Amino acid sequence: MSHHDFRFERGSDGVAVLTFDRPETLNSLTFAIYGQLERLFRELDDDETVKAVVLTGHGRGFCSGASVEEVLGPLLESELDAALAFTRMTSAVVRNMLRLQKPIVAAINGIAAGAGAMLALASDLRVMAETAKFAFLFTRVGLAGADMGGAWLLPKVVGTGRAMEILLLGDKLSAEECHRLGLANRVVPADEVLAAALALARRLAAGPSLALAMTKQLVWNEWPMDLDAALEQEAQAQALLLRAHDHREFYKAWMEQREPRFLGR
Repeated sequence: MSHHDFRFERGSDGVAVLTFDRPETLNSLTFAIYGQLERLFRELDDDETVKAVVLTGHGRGFCSGASVEEVLGPLLESELDAALAFTRMTSAVVRNMLRLQKPIVAAINGIAAGAGAMLALASDLRVMAETAKFAFLFTRVGLAGADMGGAWLLPKVVGTGRAMEILLLGDKLSAEECHRLGLANRVVPADEVLAAALALARRLAAGPSLALAMTKQLVWNEWPMDLDAALEQEAQAQALLLRAHDHREFYKAWMEQREPRFLGR
């Protein structure tokens, strides 16, 4: 499927690959791209052909964030209402990624900066090339370090103390440091990053998709809960899944000494 400046390709294995395709600008984002991403991640919940999504970039960069010329410049001339509509739309991209009941794997092939860092952070798993870097550089351009949910999400991944340092200073983070902090799940040679991400996505796509969706939902829903509320939510979810097809299929396959055939229900 062709979009404006990114490609979205569905595979027969249930994995869709979204490739940012503005390599001459390290895959910077435009108003149109933000809007298309917001709609795409909302609509993917109803797309039964897609079980997992991989995000990556074409060329040397993953995504360098909002285009200075095509986004930041025009916003300087806009009214407050228009600027707020834009920031709400960019936030909705992250909201829809986190609410998507399908796993997202980021194949970070190069720099992930600004909004690009947030798109990688909002993915469920992150595979980084050894040469790739993260840069939450909002404060370095005179903007709040918290953007697109960064102040909510980053502390949950790396801890509040490190998140505060990263968001205040806006320094680049190497792949090695990202792995040490837990920001990267895997670090691989640059020519292996997409293959490694696809391998994870295919494993997830072939798995029990209802159980994976429930797991993702529980992880994010439980952050504001106290222990008792979290335990009750997990008890109810597990009771439902204990009676679902995929768990019954696991039991039947176990008894028959074969691999289960999950159907996501």
